[in-house]
Amino acid sequence: MSAALPRLLGDAGRVTRPRPAEAPRLASPPAVLHVCARCPRVWRERAPFAAMGKKGDKSKDKAAALEEEARLAAKKAEHGEEEYQCTGILEQDFTELCTRAGLQEIPKVVARPHPHPPVVHLAEEPDQGGEKDGLQLLAQIQGKYAYFRPTIQVEMEHEDPKTTKEIFIRSWKIEEKMLTVFAKCLPALTHLQAIRLWKVGLTDATFLTFLTILPSCTSLKTLVLEGNPLPERSFYKLITDESTLAHIALRNNGLDDEAARLIGQALASLKASSKSLVSVNLSYNHITDLGAGYIADGLRLNRSLLSLSLAHNQIGDQGATKLAEVLGPFALTHPEVVERRRLLLEKEAHERVRMPQRIQEVKAERPASHGSNTAIDKLQTAKSGKGAGKKKEPAKKEKEKEKEEKEKGQASGGTVVQAGGGGAQAKKEDAKQAKKAAPAPEQKASRGKGAKSGSKDKRAQIVEVEVSEPTEIMNPLLEQAEHRDGKVFLPGNRVLIYLNLIRNHITEQGLRAFLEAMQRQSSSIAPHGAKGPSGLLRLSLAKNNYPAESRVFAQIQELMAPRDPLPKAGAAKGGEDEQTAS
Repeated sequence: MSAALPRLLGDAGRVTRPRPAEAPRLASPPAVLHVCARCPRVWRERAPFAAMGKKGDKSKDKAAALEEEARLAAKKAEHGEEEYQCTGILEQDFTELCTRAGLQEIPKVVARPHPHPPVVHLAEEPDQGGEKDGLQLLAQIQGKYAYFRPTIQVEMEHEDPKTTKEIFIRSWKIEEKMLTVFAKCLPALTHLQAIRLWKVGLTDATFLTFLTILPSCTSLKTLVLEGNPLPERSFYKLITDESTLAHIALRNNGLDDEAARLIGQALASLKASSKSLVSVNLSYNHITDLGAGYIADGLRLNRSLLSLSLAHNQIGDQGATKLAEVLGPFALTHPEVVERRRLLLEKEAHERVRMPQRIQEVKAERPASHGSNTAIDKLQTAKSGKGAGKKKEPAKKEKEKEKEEKEKGQASGGTVVQAGGGGAQAKKEDAKQAKKAAPAPEQKASRGKGAKSGSKDKRAQIVEVEVSEPTEIMNPLLEQAEHRDGKVFLPGNRVLIYLNLIRNHITEQGLRAFLEAMQRQSSSIAPHGAKGPSGLLRLSLAKNNYPAESRVFAQIQELMAPRDPLPKAGAAKGGEDEQTAS
């Protein structure tokens, strides 16, 4: 044992002694390979590092190649080489632009068979025919999965492929590259009226890019974005003064009270309000009483919105009460009163400055705009115009005839003079009557058309013109107000004609608020056929938290039944559900 220990220790010593010298051996691999058996193990450890260095060089080369390609593409774009001019045919333009952009999978452009394809047909397709041959089953499976392939469904106005009216995209993600393609081909569609995007994976960045495309689509009026929640709640940017969109649907986008606040501010504020937006659909979201209050604040000064849907949300009695208050007379807040006074002062100053200018414009435009006004114009220019000379010719001839007759009468005797004088007087009277009778119808007709008829008519004309122009773009704060109890009350929003609150949390308390608002509207609004806003015509409050035999709900239905423009059969069963789906 004692003899074996030194040997073992010697062997152990031999193992530990070369370790300090391993560092310089790594620096010269060829020499290490001939020294000991461990060098291959060390070389194997070093080999991965060398391979990683080679891969890094390859990635750098690829990045450099991509940069060069991008530079070449930019140079070609600057010089105008290979720029594709869109033809207005979506299928042709979209395919060509996708190939130029380097997209491998290009969605097909297909005709949409009908506006709302039912999903039930997918389950019925495999049962058709009753045969289970391999080829038939394969065709059915292919047809089933073809429904989920990325496609762009379009609707045409006519058979002409350049008349694309609506675009439907569903269930495939739209990325930045695809948006660049849309930015080139969509503006060429001159008949495009609607874009419907359902679950296309929009983000806040891609949504902002999509916003830049909309102004170039001049005929676009309808935009539907469903199933595209945005963390930054950027949907309010669709509602601006410059936007031409008339219908916006934002269903099932996870909108909360903060998003409702931004949308309410975009609908109307003290300084600006949306003028082109007609309908907004905010159903199937997470809006509560707080969010409904923000929407009601936007409706206070908005006079363009006709339809609002807040179905399938979480609105209770407080939110319903705030919405009902906007429909009837409401008191202005202090900032609104200050803004109203400022607008009234500006209006008075503007009318004072514009009144003399408008009088001159009316005088200058009258001869050109009224062609039947010849007799009056001739009377005004009788001294210097040629028409006066033509008008005096018959009078001169009559005077000359009278003188000749008088001379003849004096030569023949007094009796003849009397007879001649009587005939001359009769002729004078006939001439006067003819003069009076001739311009009379012209004057009456010209007065009816707005010709000059004295200083009173002139003032009345000017006042009518001045009043009729601002009424078209009148600010709601300039509406006729009522002063009571030290407050200023406006008549309320009577432009909104449809409000949908199906499937919320409204009880009979909220129903009473709507009943009072509807009673006020029906008593103060002008009768049917008269000019002016008609007020709410349809109010949907079904399937809320009130008893099935609620008397308040029955009273609301009785009050709204004669005003509802929809047929009673559709309103009783499927009308409300149809409105929520639209």
